[in-house]
Amino acid sequence: MKSREIGNLGEQTVCDYLVKNGYEIVKRNFTVKGGEIDIIAMKDNTVCFVEVKTRKVTSLASGEEAITASKRKHIIYAAEKYIRTLSIVPKCRFDVAVVQMKNEKIMKLKYYVSAFDNSHK
Repeated sequence: MKSREIGNLGEQTVCDYLVKNGYEIVKRNFTVKGGEIDIIAMKDNTVCFVEVKTRKVTSLASGEEAITASKRKHIIYAAEKYIRTLSIVPKCRFDVAVVQMKNEKIMKLKYYVSAFDNSHK
C-alpha cells in the first residue's frame, strides 16, 4: 500500500469511529495555504478538528510523536481559517487519532480528546 492509501484507510477508520460515537462529519481534508485538517466533526455543539496519524506497527516513530509543534501550528492556522467561514464562533477543540496497521489491516485506534490547544502557537 502506498502512504496516501494508508492515510485514507486510517482517516476512514476514524470517520467510522466518530460516527459510531455520535459525531457528525462536517468536512474531510480541509486545506488552506499553510495548513490542513484531516477531519472536521461536530458533537455536542463543539467543532472537533481531528488530526489522524496512521502508522504501520513496525514504524520507528509513533503517531503521537508525529504531532510536532510545527504540525500543531499548521492545524491551528487551518482551524482559524475554517472558523472564519462560519457565521458564529463555536466551541472548538483539537483531537488526535492514532491508527496502527499491520499487513494492511487496522490493528488499533487510539483517540485523544482535546489533545492540544491553541495556547502555544
